[in-house]
Amino acid sequence: MKLQPEILFEDNHLLIINKKPGELSQGDNTGDISLIESLKEFIKIRDQKPGNVFLGLIHRLDRPTSGILVFAKTSKALSRMNDLFKTREVQKTYWAIVEGKPKNNFERLEHYLRKNPKNNKVTVFNKPTQDAKIAILEYKILENLDNYSLLEVDLFTGRSHQIRSQLSFIGHSIKGDLKYGAKRSNPDGSISLHARKISFIHPVKKEEINIIAPPPNDSLWKECLKFNT
Repeated sequence: MKLQPEILFEDNHLLIINKKPGELSQGDNTGDISLIESLKEFIKIRDQKPGNVFLGLIHRLDRPTSGILVFAKTSKALSRMNDLFKTREVQKTYWAIVEGKPKNNFERLEHYLRKNPKNNKVTVFNKPTQDAKIAILEYKILENLDNYSLLEVDLFTGRSHQIRSQLSFIGHSIKGDLKYGAKRSNPDGSISLHARKISFIHPVKKEEINIIAPPPNDSLWKECLKFNT
């Protein structure tokens, strides 16, 4: 089955897609085909390119997560976008459906995260701890559902599993995220975390780019969209 990506933005320099839950950003030890491989093939066929297709992955999303994923189509764009991410000149906003209702409608979370590569899981600490890196995010409640809440999350650091682990640490695991304490899995193996918005200055054209990605097409996300379009 050939990939039919949901393209949110494309020009000669960048390709921005809406990643589906379960899609692999880049190759890992599962050996499954990654998006970077399948997108290269897609572009090669679509544009009838005779040679190799250049495509650079600028950032990643966890496999069960959905939403905005940015690729560079030239080495110049890749280098410049990498610099924008390093200097925190890219604003990323996520939506998360979490279990229960946080006590605060808005909160800034500062923790210290340490990743165990053996089980690919992050441990959260309240205080500076050996080998742990500071992690900062802010969330606000957009909607209270029956058993869940929709949060909008802004990241100020880009740590592995940051949103998943920090929200779990305050008692509100992301729906479906068994690794970080969710009560049950989602039927498709996804977690209800979605990279919703991204804003940055185009690395070549110097124009402001603002992208919004629709969340997955399931009943709970649809319920969230009723109130937050």
